Amino acid sequence: MVTVLGSGDVLLRVIEKAFPAADIHVRGNQVSAIGDATEVALIQRLFDEMMLVLRTGQPMTEDAVERSIAMLRAGENGNGDGAETPAEVLTQNILSSRGRTIRPKTLNQKRYVDAIDKHTIVFGIGPAGTGKTYLAMAKAVQALQSKQVNRIILTRPAVEAGERLGFLPGTLYEKIDPYLRPLYDALHDMLDPDSIPRLMAAGTIEVAPLAYMRGRAQPVFTKVLTPDGFRSIGDLEVGDLVIGSNGEPTPVLGVYPQGEKDIYRVTAQDGSSTLCCGEHLWTVRTAADRRRDKPWRVLETQEMIGNLRAAHARRYELPMLTAPVSLPEQAVPMDPYALGLLLGDGCLTGRTTPSFSTEDTALADALDAALPGVTVRRKDPVNYILNRVREPGDVMTRENPVTAVLRALDLLGTRSHSKFVPDVYVDNCADVRLAVLQGLLDADGGPVVQAGRTCRIQYTTTSILLRDDVVSLVQSLGGVAYTRRRQAEGRTPGRAKGRAVHHRYDAHTVDIRLPVGVEPFRLARKRDSYHAAGGGGRPMRFIDSIEPAGSEETVCIQVAAEDSLYVTEDYLLTHNTLNDAFIILDEAQNTSAEQMKMFLTRLGFDSKIVITGDVTQVDLPNGTKSGLRQVQDILDGVEDVHFSRLTSQDVVRHKLVGRIVDAYEKYDDRNGKQ
Repeated sequence: MVTVLGSGDVLLRVIEKAFPAADIHVRGNQVSAIGDATEVALIQRLFDEMMLVLRTGQPMTEDAVERSIAMLRAGENGNGDGAETPAEVLTQNILSSRGRTIRPKTLNQKRYVDAIDKHTIVFGIGPAGTGKTYLAMAKAVQALQSKQVNRIILTRPAVEAGERLGFLPGTLYEKIDPYLRPLYDALHDMLDPDSIPRLMAAGTIEVAPLAYMRGRAQPVFTKVLTPDGFRSIGDLEVGDLVIGSNGEPTPVLGVYPQGEKDIYRVTAQDGSSTLCCGEHLWTVRTAADRRRDKPWRVLETQEMIGNLRAAHARRYELPMLTAPVSLPEQAVPMDPYALGLLLGDGCLTGRTTPSFSTEDTALADALDAALPGVTVRRKDPVNYILNRVREPGDVMTRENPVTAVLRALDLLGTRSHSKFVPDVYVDNCADVRLAVLQGLLDADGGPVVQAGRTCRIQYTTTSILLRDDVVSLVQSLGGVAYTRRRQAEGRTPGRAKGRAVHHRYDAHTVDIRLPVGVEPFRLARKRDSYHAAGGGGRPMRFIDSIEPAGSEETVCIQVAAEDSLYVTEDYLLTHNTLNDAFIILDEAQNTSAEQMKMFLTRLGFDSKIVITGDVTQVDLPNGTKSGLRQVQDILDGVEDVHFSRLTSQDVVRHKLVGRIVDAYEKYDDRNGKQ
């Protein structure tokens, strides 16, 4: 009875004050009430609910009794909008930490917490003191501890983070720290204080002003792949198309200039690289993740610095294209496979009739079939001449069709060290790109078979341009290519007609792995050897190094791809969207409409967003519309977006706070303010 009535009967006095028309008497372990039947029924229900709470081991407080009475009265008046009882509300545990349990204290708070469980985006709108941020933080920590998310991101708009803030002493983070202090304080209530610095250093918990939420950026000159080829990221606009990880175009949803930032060069072990800022996001996985069939994780660039090796192995694997890049088909003046053969073993100097050298008659036959108006005439066992087919009435001055095409493609006059693949073939559909690559590999490449290993492909050329074009073709088809140089100086001379032939140019060797389903050869003997050795295995890329690269003007983009990935330089896949994260935007009434849109479109997969704010306390400059006010009209009724509205009755601070909120609302109503 002491726990029911409170020390010194303090809880009994609260009940008597709430029901002045009823007489409540306590004798021993019995409580009796006399009065209006409705009031007596409420009193009986109140004591029943109090007993249910007390049996869980949770004490009843004066505030808890007052809120229980308010909930019962709301239900009695038909304003409950649900079947929740005070006991259900007061015994719902969210998080237990350091000897205390965090739980909702009012009906609206319980519904707010339930909405976070059920919806991806939840807006908690209400006056100060209603627990909007604190409960959201508790749910975030709960989600992290139960491994529903991999990270927590807490953010607030730093309204003064401009001219006036600039005169404060200290670093930028010291200047904006006061705006984020309430978030730090809530964290210390819910986690072991010693663990917080470790979690923040690892990037598991990030606390940052809203302006830096979009700080996942690349330099404005960084190339991003589009259906029209590579373009500078700084030239992209909303609605433009870029290429996603499935090789298909995906629209740009947002472009956000970031100003000057410190830049790092991220390099993979195959030599591919790109530039980005320290907060830029990468989808990666470790060998342990792959072994345990765990999903890919998202890490910032700076999180991986100094942690790139596991023993002697590279730690972070990067995703690869799941399909060849889909580019528009363009008309080409020569069959792409024939062009690949000629770039490999053709003489294109223009001083003589174009010729072709090979010991495989199948290649000469394929060339003959692919070049209309040309006959491939055998000169000796390895050399063939590409003569023009003459028709009756032809004049001798007509140009050889192959020579005409080579001239149009700027290939006429090129030699083995200066050949290249014309852009019209590199920036073409997958079938054209693959056909060119097959011609090059049939001519100058081949399978490399090793016992106990899958088969790789090796290609050699003395042309740096051709080497780079082969690498680009391989990467665009979802493969990887490693290059190395063999210097001409000091190499053993070759032999021709019994005499030594010295090497004049360095040789460039390209080791290639292509994904399953991409056939590298048409020549039967090479194709059969490749498949007999098990094919090329699985192309893989790992991050090899991350090095500082100065500072540059940067920009951030948001794309609509399902996995948020887009193709940047060297066909690397990266993105700017937050996956597997619990993100809280506090004081959202101080966001502009543009900031709110930017924040919402950063949502990644398996993430939750909770946005809290009080629309009566907007600190934005005059003329700037609150993004929180506007978004209620825009997203109202959108599936999986929920608006939880709390009132002065949900204030869990000093009782006077609720009265102050009510007084201000009455004042605003009288003066026609919103």
